[in-house]
Amino acid sequence: MQIVDILTPERTHCQVQVTNKEQVFKYVSQVLATGSHSLSSHEIFECLVEREQLGSTGLGKGIAIPHARVRQGEVSLAAFLQLNQGIEFDSLDNKPVDLLFALVVPEQATQEHLELLAQLAAMFSDAHFREQLRSTPTCSEKFKLLTQWHSLID
Repeated sequence: MQIVDILTPERTHCQVQVTNKEQVFKYVSQVLATGSHSLSSHEIFECLVEREQLGSTGLGKGIAIPHARVRQGEVSLAAFLQLNQGIEFDSLDNKPVDLLFALVVPEQATQEHLELLAQLAAMFSDAHFREQLRSTPTCSEKFKLLTQWHSLID
């Protein structure tokens, strides 16, 4: 499974105004719920918070990948948010987070979950890619960068 299979333009949001982690989880839960017939935003929110309590999903360098496996999930879903200003996220480097890629997968999709997280970690560890993502002016261009990332490294 690739990013292009789980992210849509409708779930790619830019200049999002939130001031803390709880607000970002509420926001992204609502965005993710638009792609599911079986999950409510409340269920997604609860799963993301529960996962975050195990340890921060803030990777450093302004990046966070909040993710969770959900019992009621039928398909994997993703959302991308670029915040208008960075927020505290308990990241490894203690820097504010401004780019978030949220992911929910069905509970039984363990291997798929790990593969998607590995792709995201590789994508966001690329300094040039992060700079492109931050400097690209439109949300539609950011969506294109995210979904064509593999073709950029081939």
